Amino acid sequence: MRVSVVTEHDRSWMRSILAERWGTPEIVHCKNHHHANLLSGFIVREKREPLGLVTYDIGDGECEIVTLDSLKSGRGVGSVLVKATIKKSLSEQCRRVWLITTNDNLDALGFYQKIGFELVALHRNAVINSRKVKPSIPKLGNNGIPVRDEIELEMILPFNTSKKPNTPII
Repeated sequence: MRVSVVTEHDRSWMRSILAERWGTPEIVHCKNHHHANLLSGFIVREKREPLGLVTYDIGDGECEIVTLDSLKSGRGVGSVLVKATIKKSLSEQCRRVWLITTNDNLDALGFYQKIGFELVALHRNAVINSRKVKPSIPKLGNNGIPVRDEIELEMILPFNTSKKPNTPII
């Protein structure tokens, strides 16, 4: 597996993957509204075949993971992409890497906690407002769970001396 930085040449592929997996490249949650196909990111490839994509947004000393998509589950693609994003965040001297997921996304909640992220906030009923901007957000999610809350996770990085850094496992 080889990790590469997203280039302008990748934008068309990004747009189609994001539309396929997220309904549209537009990502909305209680803290931000992104057009993920325009963001920075990394792609994992094996013999030119894309296996995964992460998009992120760095600003104000923080890195938000906006989307993470593994096209081949169980092969470590997600871990490789998050590790690349953390490395980039460290080089940019970010205080933390963070993300928002929904309450139905149990696989993501488990994955991120396993690699060192911590739950930091529950935004109750936040999806109601997100749906006003992006009505295509489903009412029922994984395992038939109603999609209603947004959950914030973070990994504190070593540049922040006010809080003990999380210990990344990846």
